[in-house]
Amino acid sequence: MVAGEVKELAQETARATDDISRRVQAVQDDTAAAVSALDAFSAVIGRINDSQTTIASAVEEQTSTTSEITRNVAQAAGGAADIARNATRVAGTAQETNAGATDAARAAEDLTRMAAEMQQLVGQFRF
Repeated sequence: MVAGEVKELAQETARATDDISRRVQAVQDDTAAAVSALDAFSAVIGRINDSQTTIASAVEEQTSTTSEITRNVAQAAGGAADIARNATRVAGTAQETNAGATDAARAAEDLTRMAAEMQQLVGQFRF
């Protein structure tokens, strides 16, 4: 009987050892799967970080470009204001020139009329 009990105990021990081996293997498999998932997660985080760096660089470049455009628009506005002032001055000068030409034309008409009157008066005196 003792031999039968020893044999049965040995079989129970073998079954328990197999069960423990299967459980250890399952834990090792689950651990390997977790490590693989963490590696994949780390790779995704790396790609996200790269994308954020690219986006930050693009935003910085866009901000710089926008600032440059703003400066150029301000310069253009200043130039347009200068052009408007100069155009106003030119228009004023043109009006003054036109007024001067009108005055000169009147003066020429007056001189022509006076010359005609003088000629008529001189014509009255015959020598």
